[in-house]
Amino acid sequence: MGVGVAVGLSGFAFGVTSAGSGLTLLQTCALSLLVFTGASQFALVGALAAGGNPLTAAAGAFFLGVRNAFYGLRLSQLLALPRAVRPFAAQWVIDETTAVALAQPTRRGVRIGFTVTGLSLYVLWNLTTLLGAVGAEAIGDTDAWGLDAAGPAVFLALLAPMLKTTTERAAAGIAVLLGLGLLPVLPAGVPVLVAALAAPTVLYVEGRRSVKTANDASGEDR
Repeated sequence: MGVGVAVGLSGFAFGVTSAGSGLTLLQTCALSLLVFTGASQFALVGALAAGGNPLTAAAGAFFLGVRNAFYGLRLSQLLALPRAVRPFAAQWVIDETTAVALAQPTRRGVRIGFTVTGLSLYVLWNLTTLLGAVGAEAIGDTDAWGLDAAGPAVFLALLAPMLKTTTERAAAGIAVLLGLGLLPVLPAGVPVLVAALAAPTVLYVEGRRSVKTANDASGEDR
C-alpha cells in the first residue's frame, strides 16, 4: 500500500505535464487508464512536447513498456492465476507490482502484494492524473515548476537500486551518455531508442570477456 500511494501521487505530475504538452483531458486520462506505465507515458508526452513526430514518440514509449512483458513471464509462474483473470492482471504488471511481488516468500504473499500494490497504484495514479490535467491551467506555466523532471526522477529512483552489478551499471551509464549526447542532434524520442543499444553492447562485450577468460583458464589447465 505504501508503494502504491507513494508512486501513485506522481500521477499528478503526469497529468500536468501531459496537459502542458497539448494533450486534451480525455487523451491524458486515456493514457493512464489504458497504458498505465509511468515511464512510457512521460516519454510519450515529453517527446510530443519537444515537437517530436507522434510515431517516434509512440515508438519510444512502446520500447520502454516492453520490459513489462519480461516481468510478466516471471510473474505468471509465481502468481499462477486462472486464465480468465490473466488479461486483467496483465494491466498491472509494472515495475512496482513486480518488485513487491518478488519480495514475498509465499505464493499467497505474492498474490496479495501484487493485488494491493496494483489496485492502490492504479486507482490513485488515474485519480491524480485527472486532478493534474484539470489543474494544469490553474498552475500556469508548467516549465516554471519543473514538473517535467518528475517523470525521469521517479524512473531513476526506481532504477538505481536495481543496478547491483558492474555490467548493469555499465549498461545504464552508456545509455545515459548516448541519450544525453544524441539529444541535441536527433529528433525527440529517437535518443531513447538509440540508448537501448547500450544493453546488447555491454552484454556482447561481457560475453566475449567470459569466453576469453574461459579459454585462458582451459589453456592453463592443459
